[in-house]
Amino acid sequence: MADSPSLASYLKDRRSRLDPAALGFTGLRRRTPGLRREEVAQRANISATWYTWLEQGRGGAPSAEVLDRIARALLLTEVEREHVFLLGLGRPPEVRLRDSETFTPRLQGVLDAMPHSPALVRNVTWDVIAWNAAAAAVLTDYGNLPPPQRNVLRLMFLSPHSRAAQFDWESIARYVVGVFRAEATRVGAAATVQPLVDELCRASPDFAAMWSEHDVRHVGEGVKRLRHAVLGEIALEFSSFAVDGRPDLSMLVYNPTTAADTQRIMALIATRREQACKTPSSS
Repeated sequence: MADSPSLASYLKDRRSRLDPAALGFTGLRRRTPGLRREEVAQRANISATWYTWLEQGRGGAPSAEVLDRIARALLLTEVEREHVFLLGLGRPPEVRLRDSETFTPRLQGVLDAMPHSPALVRNVTWDVIAWNAAAAAVLTDYGNLPPPQRNVLRLMFLSPHSRAAQFDWESIARYVVGVFRAEATRVGAAATVQPLVDELCRASPDFAAMWSEHDVRHVGEGVKRLRHAVLGEIALEFSSFAVDGRPDLSMLVYNPTTAADTQRIMALIATRREQACKTPSSS
């Protein structure tokens, strides 16, 4: 539910924190700190009367577009923008796909701290934007793929190698499509993912058929079984985690189900590192 009084108070507070001179508003004597209501409305390209009503807790629920304009006008951070949407509309804003360059080294460090557990981070279009050495060894060597192919759905439906590695591919594929649809809807990213959906519907009759069924699934946790070229059959327990402050990202962690599989994965990673050291540099 929207909370108009709280939205009004929050907008007033954020407005009072802005420096008029830094934003080009000079030459006026001010009795209170921050911008005037008319100046916020000017920056947001909305009616000054309408903005005044919002700060007075009346006028009805604003549109998502208006809230976006106000968030930009008030120089809100991503978490502050989300807070405004929750107060004004009772829901978070649509997720904005951000460049992979914004992925922090600290989060990469979290992945690398799991030496025997394949772990990766994907965005709302299911592009894999970060992974650890175990993921490269056991799942897919993402570093050897061009960026467009580092995508869970493209690999699942367009890669014969990935398809052959799955036990019961059709069941897994249906599960993946259902999770993808549910996540896109939950975070308000339907428009963001539509180009990928259109591409896959054209390229894969299997995806087109599954997408048309409108099934939704919850990612949660489960067990993934793979046919690995070196390890043979291996089972991994997987869990999905939200990335705090980044609603466009999810972390997936796969844990080997036995101590023996842990040792096999560690041995494989060590072998790959030795081979990489022996490979002459291309520079």
